[in-house]
Amino acid sequence: MASLDDLKKRIVSVKSTQKITKAMKMVAAAKLKRAQENAEKGRPYSEKMNNIILNLSNGISDKENAPKLLSGTGEEKVFLCVVLTSDRGLCGGFNTNIIKKAKAYFEKILSEGKVLKIITVGSKGYDQLKRIYEDNIIQKISFKDSKNINYFDAEKVGKLIIDNFEKKEFDVCTIFYNKFKNVITQIPQAQQIIPLKTDKVDENSSDDNYEFEPDEDEILSNLLPKNISTQIFKAMLENSASEQGSRMSAMDNATRNAGEMVEKLTIEYNRSRQAAITKELIEIISGAESL
Repeated sequence: MASLDDLKKRIVSVKSTQKITKAMKMVAAAKLKRAQENAEKGRPYSEKMNNIILNLSNGISDKENAPKLLSGTGEEKVFLCVVLTSDRGLCGGFNTNIIKKAKAYFEKILSEGKVLKIITVGSKGYDQLKRIYEDNIIQKISFKDSKNINYFDAEKVGKLIIDNFEKKEFDVCTIFYNKFKNVITQIPQAQQIIPLKTDKVDENSSDDNYEFEPDEDEILSNLLPKNISTQIFKAMLENSASEQGSRMSAMDNATRNAGEMVEKLTIEYNRSRQAAITKELIEIISGAESL
């Protein structure tokens, strides 16, 4: 049985931890509102750009000479996976859910005898993937020094992907991230960005009514690289909101658990103290009777 002094120290320690988790929950809640707004604002823009590109692609007469970012290399031998996670921990299952989704995809690719290449964006993703897939990781990126999510960081990742594609380093590129639904729920996503999937077009889109100048090929050659950076930026915004939501939920649970632990330790402390007092009284009474 722990001594009274040890129990007292543990109670003080747990209370200190509880103060930290409560403060982190409040900080996450404050950041979540802005991150959620940014994620919701980014969705229509990225979806609209995707629809414009898909509608433009339908107007291309010579499909064989379409931009490679749209049509691909014609092969599916080398797969590049860009895994977007956070640079900071204490956010529940946020990073683990993304990694779990990515690993399932990795195993499918490798089981088919194809080549896998990985780029990690966020130190937590790299820390988890390097144990098994260190030989497949071609680059790790961290934006720990960036205070806020911004398009310039997404553009850096986009340019890196395009440079590798132009050097014929891969055939298919897929990004992994968490889509924010609410504080409790974040949905892991696997989105193929090269070549762009052309089987999903918004039926309500009215872009077919526009006349484009110059022709579709030239517009697509300018839009496609921007679309890759835009889709990555959208994924980073979704991740930011998901991270804060997951951290807020995790810190709320930790604060509640710390409170329950303090109650249990306090009961144990009181019982031990009561037992010690009873023992002392018995010794005093026994000593008095012996006299």
